[in-house]
Amino acid sequence: MYWTLELASKLEDAPWPATKEELIDFAIRSGAPMEVIENLQEIEDEGEVYESIEDIWSDYPTKDDFFFHEDEY
Repeated sequence: MYWTLELASKLEDAPWPATKEELIDFAIRSGAPMEVIENLQEIEDEGEVYESIEDIWSDYPTKDDFFFHEDEY
């Protein structure tokens, strides 16, 4: 399983919080690349509910990771 920023961004609009099955269903319905679906299928699931993409890919960058201020623009 590997994530890239491009692949993970396909789940930004997912209906969080969501289970593994809900995320796979969302990825299929939204036309996400097959790599996203394969990555989701590889998650070891114990019936967990994921609150955000950070629960799946802990290195996903947040707005705080960028060095600009939205207030200035």
